[in-house]
Order: sequence, then C-alpha cells, then structure tokens
Amino acid sequence: MFLKNLSLLNYKNFTTAEFHFDQKINCMVGNNGIGKTNILDSIYHLSFGKSYFNPITSQNINHDSDFFVIDGIFEKKEREEQIIVSAKRGQKKVIKRNNKPYEKFSEHIGFIPTVIISPADRDLIIEGSETRRKFMDGVISQSDNKYLNNLINYGKILAQRNSLLKYFAANNSFDRETLSVYNMQLEELGNDLFLKRKEFLKTFIPIFKKRYDTISNGREEVTITYKSQLDDGSFKDQLENSLQKDMTLQYTGVGTHKDDLIFEIAGHPIKKFGSQGQQKSFLIALKLAQFDFIKDLSKVSPILLMDDIFDKLDENRVAHIVDLVATDELGQLFISDTHGDRTEKVVKGTGQTYKMFYL
Repeated sequence: MFLKNLSLLNYKNFTTAEFHFDQKINCMVGNNGIGKTNILDSIYHLSFGKSYFNPITSQNINHDSDFFVIDGIFEKKEREEQIIVSAKRGQKKVIKRNNKPYEKFSEHIGFIPTVIISPADRDLIIEGSETRRKFMDGVISQSDNKYLNNLINYGKILAQRNSLLKYFAANNSFDRETLSVYNMQLEELGNDLFLKRKEFLKTFIPIFKKRYDTISNGREEVTITYKSQLDDGSFKDQLENSLQKDMTLQYTGVGTHKDDLIFEIAGHPIKKFGSQGQQKSFLIALKLAQFDFIKDLSKVSPILLMDDIFDKLDENRVAHIVDLVATDELGQLFISDTHGDRTEKVVKGTGQTYKMFYL
C-alpha cells in the first residue's frame, strides 16, 4: 500500500499544493515553519480523519479561507482508493472513500494503516495517563473495529453516568435503578477493554523490547507495565464501593478510563531518569513496535511518517533507524528535515527509490 498523489486546498499554511510521491521514500525538506510537518499531518489526517497535532477541525483551515480539502489517491492491494477529507467552518467534517461518505468516521479507522514518529510524541512520557491510553487504544483500534466501537460506547456511557451524578448533586436526588443500568453497561464494556488491552500488551511489549535493544545496542533494560484498577478487584464492586466518593466529586473515579502505562528504564521512571536520547529512543521503539504490530495483523505495511527525525538524534542513529525500517520490507516512508544533504545521504544508503521535495 502506498500514497500516489496528494492534493491540499486551504489546509493550514497551504492555499493549494499537489504532490506525486515515490512508492518507497519521500523527503520533505525546508526551513522551519514552511509546512513540512503539515504535509505529513495531512497524510495522517487522511488515515485517521483528524490531525495528529491539532484535533480542532477549524484550526486546520487556512486563516484566509472557510474550508479545507485533503485529497489522496492510494494504491492498496493493486486497487486505487481515493480518500477525501473536507471541512467547512461551522459544519461537520466529511470523509469520503471513492466519493462515498462514511456514515461513521470509525468505519474508516484501520483502512489506511499509518504510524507517525514526531517530537510531539514526548507527550507520551511527560503528560498524564490519558495520552498513553490514547496511544494504546490507537494501536489496537487500527486492527480491531470491535474494540474501537466498545471504546466509543464506553466513553458515551461514562459521560452519561457523570451527567447523572451531576444531576443527583444539583437536585439533591438519587435514582439507583438508572445508575445500575449505567454501571452494568460500563462493567461489560470496561471488562472487554481491560482484557483486550492485556492481550495486546502481551504481544506488543516483547516487540517493543526487541526494537529498543536494537536501537540502543542492548545497553539498557526498559519495561512497560500496564496499570489498571481492574487488577484490584471486580469493576462491579469498585463502582459500588466508590459511589459516595463519585457522588461527592460528581465524576466516575474508577474504571478503565483510569488505566495507565508505566514506562521505566533500569527499573526507574524514564520521565525522571532517562536522558533526552534515551527518551527519544524509547519513543521511537514504541512507534516501530506499533508499525510491526499493525503490519503483522493486517498483512499490510503501514505508511510511516517520520517528522523532524533528526531532532535529538545524531545522523548515525537516524541512518540506523531508517535502515531498520527499510530492511523490514518497508512500505512507504515520509521524512521531514531542515537539511536536504544529510537526509539524502541517509536515504541513499537504504538502496530504495526516493524523491526529494524542497519546499
């Protein structure tokens, strides 16, 4: 699978732009602020129906316009597929596949498997548990539509239960029957999510460790630990036991929406004890493991977007990473960088075909 052509209209800092890509490696080169990252982000947008860097639709429209259109022609399993994402200010975004709009955006997730590596990934280490859950959920959802639907439904039921708790507080009332219905639905969906996450990590963590060992030449021991309240007892009992606290806070305090991933290096939190280089290597290993996991399940090599990959990594390390991907039956790779010479030097070494785009 690969992206053949990309057209942008009023997307971020592009008024109009059109690109015809190599099916292996494509390098976006130019000064900071010129739009290299936005091109990679538009490809991500075609894959996931949203921007990686700014999920607020209106803020992805060029300042001088009232709409944007991203139009991509992909080749997948020897068939041409056109994906169009468009949005007007004040209106709902539209995603079309071969001119047919999706009724639900979730139906599109996983059709164009894509992995992005970006300096913004550092949020996975420095931010709260929600960021790490979103990463885990994003990887699973690209290959498991049932999981994605359960996740969406869990979020809806959770929001309804929280609204009910606020209603109880505002009206000094209590309706156990309605609350029990929400509890039962949360329990069923939450248990499914919990079991699927455990199953996923059982496969994913060894892949991640192997990638990190290769990147770091086996110099450090890294671990990922899944932390969930559901390990401490049944979801049903925890919902009952936390009822008084939930009513006071007007918020559901237990459940799989509190799950987290603990990242450690040599037995210590990588957030506090990892150097910038170690953190960067950790994040790249995460994303390459994501690439491997999706590829193994879908039997399709995901599109790989490497944004500003030279940030905090030396040229030799980047060459090693690009080499790793290239020798693993690379699908299609997009790289953004400020220096064309060093980028071309690295991609030439892979022996793959490539195109340079100077912006």
